[in-house]
Amino acid sequence: MNAAAEARLKHVRVREYVRQLVHDAEPGDPAPSERDLVQKFGVARMTVRHALDALVGQGLLERVPGRGTFVAKPHFDMQARLSSYSEEMRRRGKDPGSRTLLLREEKAGPGVARALEVDEGHTLIHWQRLRLADGEPLCISDVYLSQDMFPTFLDQDPPDSLYAWFEVQGMTPSWGEDSVQAGAASEIEADQLGIANGAPVLHVSRRAFAREVACEVSRTVYRADRFTLWVPVLRGESER
Repeated sequence: MNAAAEARLKHVRVREYVRQLVHDAEPGDPAPSERDLVQKFGVARMTVRHALDALVGQGLLERVPGRGTFVAKPHFDMQARLSSYSEEMRRRGKDPGSRTLLLREEKAGPGVARALEVDEGHTLIHWQRLRLADGEPLCISDVYLSQDMFPTFLDQDPPDSLYAWFEVQGMTPSWGEDSVQAGAASEIEADQLGIANGAPVLHVSRRAFAREVACEVSRTVYRADRFTLWVPVLRGESER
């Protein structure tokens, strides 16, 4: 075995040893120190550091400046497909929840009007929710619906799942468009999500269609420390 292959094997041994240790650990528990791992495996500190870096990159560990390396809180992954928040959380074995922050009629501004394919000033329903996973805040969602399309929405209690409600209305979204941007949490967003002001967040904007009609426009702010967007990709036939 050459030196490069042997170094890779040592890296894997350290990495998988730490992976097994943190598998049964609680979020916030300290990871083994680099010094202890160097002594246990008789390897260079750089080998240990590379092994821990790999686990940090996989979201199993997190480094806290000035404190050390700890077991990370689990991330919630969301697949890039047209499904509701509740469906995605249940797929992950989490209990979805929400808290309505705002529910009212508004006049459409130019951006939302263009996305919903209505005139500027059109009457909309604006529904803002704090979305939870096992009781923990994960994102803030602002949904915009056409009042003309759903005239009874404000006459009843908000549904637990918007997409389940769409299905009852015979307006189940069949396709949509998502765009994702990185950002920093505003003071209000940070307070609602329980994160530091200016902490990294992901902005996901969605436009969903039912029978070629734009039925929903939403803008969601996700905690970047708890949320992973998973996007499957395929190589085109001509490129294989």
